[in-house]
Amino acid sequence: MRIAIFLVALSLGCFLSLSAAPVKTGFGEVDISPDIGMERPGGYGKGFHQKFHDPCKARAVVFDDGEKPVALVGLDALIIVRPHVDEVRKRVSEKTDIPPEAIMIGASHSHSSGPTGMIQPGELDHADELVQDLGYNQSSTADPVYVERMIDGISRAIIHAWETRSDLALGFDRGEESSVSFNRRWRMKNGLTFTHPRFGNPDAVETAGPIDPEVGVIAAWDEEGDLIGCVVNFACHATASPPGISANWPWAMEKVIRGSFGDDVVVVFLNGNSGDVTQVDNASPYVRVGGEPDAMKVGGTVGAEVVKVILGINPTARSNEATLDHRQKFLKIPRRKPSPERLAKCLEMVKEKPAEAKALNEWVWAKEIVILDAMIQKEPVRNVEVQAIQIGPAVFISNPAEYFCEFGLQQKEGSKFPYTWPVSLANDCVGYVPTTEALGPNGGGYETRLTAYSNLVPEAGDQIRDAGIEIANSMTPDTPPEPTPAGEFSAGWRYGDVPPELD
Repeated sequence: MRIAIFLVALSLGCFLSLSAAPVKTGFGEVDISPDIGMERPGGYGKGFHQKFHDPCKARAVVFDDGEKPVALVGLDALIIVRPHVDEVRKRVSEKTDIPPEAIMIGASHSHSSGPTGMIQPGELDHADELVQDLGYNQSSTADPVYVERMIDGISRAIIHAWETRSDLALGFDRGEESSVSFNRRWRMKNGLTFTHPRFGNPDAVETAGPIDPEVGVIAAWDEEGDLIGCVVNFACHATASPPGISANWPWAMEKVIRGSFGDDVVVVFLNGNSGDVTQVDNASPYVRVGGEPDAMKVGGTVGAEVVKVILGINPTARSNEATLDHRQKFLKIPRRKPSPERLAKCLEMVKEKPAEAKALNEWVWAKEIVILDAMIQKEPVRNVEVQAIQIGPAVFISNPAEYFCEFGLQQKEGSKFPYTWPVSLANDCVGYVPTTEALGPNGGGYETRLTAYSNLVPEAGDQIRDAGIEIANSMTPDTPPEPTPAGEFSAGWRYGDVPPELD
């Protein structure tokens, strides 16, 4: 029967793999906005939300072929940690046929979202009173009330997507947007690499890394041809923050897509490898405008490209058949350790919080080293999940990090899939994972700082990259559907085959 289906597809120009099967697709979204007064994440100290701009959401899509259902979740959050992912997977597997290992949850890294980190409740209970005070009272911390709201929201979004799945036609394509994302790391005349040297810096030589301009899209239409939802992959820090609680620039992306296709379209955004990529152009000679205009520029521009991609998918290249598959691999990766001398110096420094801003800056990094030492005592080696989920000709490769862009480009080059879309900060958070070069003699910059948030050994990035390529290439991609051929020439348009008429 499969062979017959394949031959029919060939005659129509829709070249699917022999393993492709009919797929039911469903979408769901749940508002998980934090309350006014809850912590605002994204820094090394405490900040609090004072106003509301737009809702933060959990958006999910489920693909089900009757044998290997999979789910993708785009989460408006700074991070999500492994225990919270495990709880979501448990709740969803109890209510659906989706196995836990087939669920991928990617945080957008919105710096204007709810309190999901950096320090987790109970994480430092094993440490002494000084360390607990530094972590729970002097650092950004997750809120247990909000964490439950988030876990419940993600679970309900996936379950709703499962319960509403139907025969939607799928289309795959990519676009390109290179005007709103920039690598923030620059090589300097002193041989090191700095983060955000700012325009006009006489010591800045050139950018130290690439961007990834690819805009990956999976679109899903109903029988009437109405767009029901889409999955979008693009690499850029979500730091173009509107004032107040917000999904950040993905808010504007959704606004543009819904403005074109309808207010009920669900936009599942999965951030690519943007650990060193933001919306800030350090080469621009103009004053940077932040806040809502910045978010609108980034999200609106990316959203416009998504609209172009969706409109460019020929209706005859859409199909409800696709191969679904998933793989996981776990890596044991050690943390970097501060030297005994540095730890002793930092311990002495944090015993009294300074009043001067300059000294406070050094105090913050000393605080991070002391907290990191306590974390190493409890967990010297991180258990790092790398996951790959296949939908037809596309594969999504996860990493639990603010992963450098270069790694994503290398995964795309090493993958045999027509569409390879990395997903950062997925299924856990291990902080920044720079390249070995960035952690070498000519490296440096903010992302390489040793902190409680970011501390894996220099080889971590290569290990995660290689594991992602390996598990992706263990699956067999579908060939992307192609539009129906026009057929052999028979005749031109009769109204148009005339010479010029002058009288």
